[in-house]
Amino acid sequence: MYIAYDMKNGVEYAKLVKSVRHGKDVSKEYKNLGRVIDKEKNIFKSRELGIYQYDLANDYYDKNPDWSGSEAPVEYAKPKEVRKEKLILDFGDTFLIDSFIHANGLTEIIDNCGVHNKDTLYSMICYYILSNTANCHAKTWWEGNFARMRYPMAQMDSQRISEFLAELGSESCYRNFFRAYAPYISDTVGGDNILIDSTGLPNNIHFPLTAISNHNGDINNEVRLIYVTQQSTGLPIYFRYCPGNVIDVSTLTRTIHELKNHGVNTKFSILDAGYYTADNIRELYHNGISFVSRLPEKMTLYKELVAENLDSLESKENLIRYNGRFIYVKRVECNVVDDFRGYAYIGLDISRKEDEDKKLFQRADDQKLTNDEVFDKLRHHGLFVIVSSRPMATDKILPTYYTRQQIEQIFDISKNYADMLPLRVQTEETFRGHLLLTFIACVILKMIQDKLKPTKYNPISMFMNLRNQKCKVYATELLTTEATKIMNDCYKIFKIKCPDEVSLKRG
Repeated sequence: MYIAYDMKNGVEYAKLVKSVRHGKDVSKEYKNLGRVIDKEKNIFKSRELGIYQYDLANDYYDKNPDWSGSEAPVEYAKPKEVRKEKLILDFGDTFLIDSFIHANGLTEIIDNCGVHNKDTLYSMICYYILSNTANCHAKTWWEGNFARMRYPMAQMDSQRISEFLAELGSESCYRNFFRAYAPYISDTVGGDNILIDSTGLPNNIHFPLTAISNHNGDINNEVRLIYVTQQSTGLPIYFRYCPGNVIDVSTLTRTIHELKNHGVNTKFSILDAGYYTADNIRELYHNGISFVSRLPEKMTLYKELVAENLDSLESKENLIRYNGRFIYVKRVECNVVDDFRGYAYIGLDISRKEDEDKKLFQRADDQKLTNDEVFDKLRHHGLFVIVSSRPMATDKILPTYYTRQQIEQIFDISKNYADMLPLRVQTEETFRGHLLLTFIACVILKMIQDKLKPTKYNPISMFMNLRNQKCKVYATELLTTEATKIMNDCYKIFKIKCPDEVSLKRG
């Protein structure tokens, strides 16, 4: 037997080597003796025996050696950790969203939802904005994105997301969110004038909200979603939902009352013709809410106004320009409902009349229309009536009414960019959570879109470019890759500075 030595990480170790014969073959057996304390005296230190002296001649271990004069054992020191790259993740898109939320005072509002896992909430907001795929893919997205480091406690498995949506869809989360959001809209953004409209959410989910609807001749299995937006900014203020077979006219008063309960005191509303009924108009007058609405052609008031004013409509003083078109608009005072006075704007869109005239001429022979029938139809082509509780100049009524298009834009953002459709939920609880999450994502997207309006960028192109900026993740920090000119331009629009490095220490 003999003792062999070797060095590991600057520390000398000893081992006992013994030669063993097996017939004609000789092999070696090894036994670790431990760290070398005194090489000349064969004093070692092992985990089992502590400090001891080994007598090679007698194969004896002395556990109480006299090692005075020997150097004290030096504890093992790990070599300085070499900074090793762990991950490469998409960075710029989520970093901009996260920075935008904080810079615009939205953090407190979102936190006010009260969900137990805020990292999941923020991760899902980013996912709804940046990805238009099913929630079952959310974890895959999260694992390859900066959201993984920014919101490390997020639970992104499909089952956990379903539980999260059910929690977010609770009545308490709804009330907490809108209790914080309503003052933000009024105090930070300002303006009390609203737009109200609804849209269908087609689906085949088996729950009570899905019903067959016939909306303007379009028949679907759907849920009806009502959005309220701010006239001055187009930002969504509030939303409600109801079964698909509930008609628009029955939802207006409830929507107004819910707005009041959430602190939104409406002064002026712009309504689609689908909301125009005598009961709804009375409600608006009783609540002191001014309004503008298109008058449906089937209403008796519409027929009376057209009959009384058609012959005097096409006159020089009634001609206005709007959006590159010439339109005749005549204002008359009238009883809108009961004894409530208001103003009617009888209009004739010349371009629209020409288009409808051509279509009539093309089908007149096929439908065997008489000259008298053609004449009667021609007289009503291009006509419309808008009713208002306030007097407005005739050249202002159309720009005011057509701010309604802003709510159509919100529906477009929600459905096509904020992951509202298709619906991939199974219960009303998760459906409510999905709608609130979509609403929050839509608010952020609309604000981002408004910032980009004066530029050549839109949210899609901007996020696609920013996603190409990566980050390299290390043990305690991440390093961002260099931003291109387009990326820097996008950051400058939002007055966001892209860092060279980001600490991963929480808090």
